[in-house]
Amino acid sequence: MIARSKGDSTSPPEMPTGWRSSRRGSRVRRDAERAIRAHEQRERVSGALDTVRWTARNGFYLTLMGAGAIVLIVLLVWGAAVAINGMARWNAKRLAVQEASPEAQAEKARDNLLVIGVTEGRATGFLAMRVVSDQQQVFGIAIPDGAFIEVPGQGFERVGDSYVTGADTSLAAVTNFFTVPFTGYAVVDSEVYQNALTQQSVAGLLDVALDTNLSGEELKRWKDFLSEVLSDNVALVPMPVKPVNVGSQTYFEPQRDEIADLVASWWGVTIDTEDSTVRVIVYNGSGEPGVAGQAAQALIRGGFRVVDTKNADSFDYEVTQIVMQRGGLQSGERVREVLGVGEVVSQPADQEVADIIIIIGSDFEPPTPETAP
Repeated sequence: MIARSKGDSTSPPEMPTGWRSSRRGSRVRRDAERAIRAHEQRERVSGALDTVRWTARNGFYLTLMGAGAIVLIVLLVWGAAVAINGMARWNAKRLAVQEASPEAQAEKARDNLLVIGVTEGRATGFLAMRVVSDQQQVFGIAIPDGAFIEVPGQGFERVGDSYVTGADTSLAAVTNFFTVPFTGYAVVDSEVYQNALTQQSVAGLLDVALDTNLSGEELKRWKDFLSEVLSDNVALVPMPVKPVNVGSQTYFEPQRDEIADLVASWWGVTIDTEDSTVRVIVYNGSGEPGVAGQAAQALIRGGFRVVDTKNADSFDYEVTQIVMQRGGLQSGERVREVLGVGEVVSQPADQEVADIIIIIGSDFEPPTPETAP
């Protein structure tokens, strides 16, 4: 309760004493009694006012303290949320970098195989296949040779034309399109390829392989597994496409949404997820023919998604430029690690096509199979 100073209250009046003090009708006595009652009334009013002031003051203080406590709690919750969100983003980036490492890509690719159907040296179809060893299952998406996708070094082209420069280009094109790593391939005759699709059977598919980059041990592992898989556990489906007639030629436009559903179901990968795959555009700034495609293949093997390859504004670049437009610099460092050269620079840009622009300079040397990431 608020303490009052001595000046806040007067002393109560006293009854008069003396020879008239006992007389009932004494005017002095009546005046004294009225004064006492008035004083008591003032004291009660003053006490009530003091109580109101005390309550108001302490209520105000309590309100301020409560508001301060609420603000403090809100700040603590907000700070915790920011910290948690920051940790989550940091962890997501760390996991993305780990998943893009050569070791992680190799582990993911171990159960994937690209089977290429060929007739007279021309690719007629591509089967992107995945095995689930513990369930004795095989899944696959059959890509028609006329499907238009991004072919590293060639731009948007028929996937069949990727085989013209070798199976490695086809591997890079399929990996880039599905954002699923494929490092092993096997070339078979088109008839064998078509029989596998028609009969939904993979038994003996690799027994008559015309070419492969699998080691002897890996080829035996694949043959043994495929020979034991029942047809009921095989699902080889054609890639959803839309025929497009241009003159006398028929091309196929991939139906991205339907394909994304298949890839998500069978590989657990979400196509075009920004956080999972760093997107790059590769320019040839050295003038060396095919260098952009070679760099693109190396980047795809390194876990990047190439959205375009083309010539730069000039061929005078001596040092490869790795221009960061979106994302952290660690992705640029990863590009430099994959290419073996490059200068990482930050030039943020308001565009959503690619995260990194790479201009290949004359310092770039295409990696050999032994040094490829």
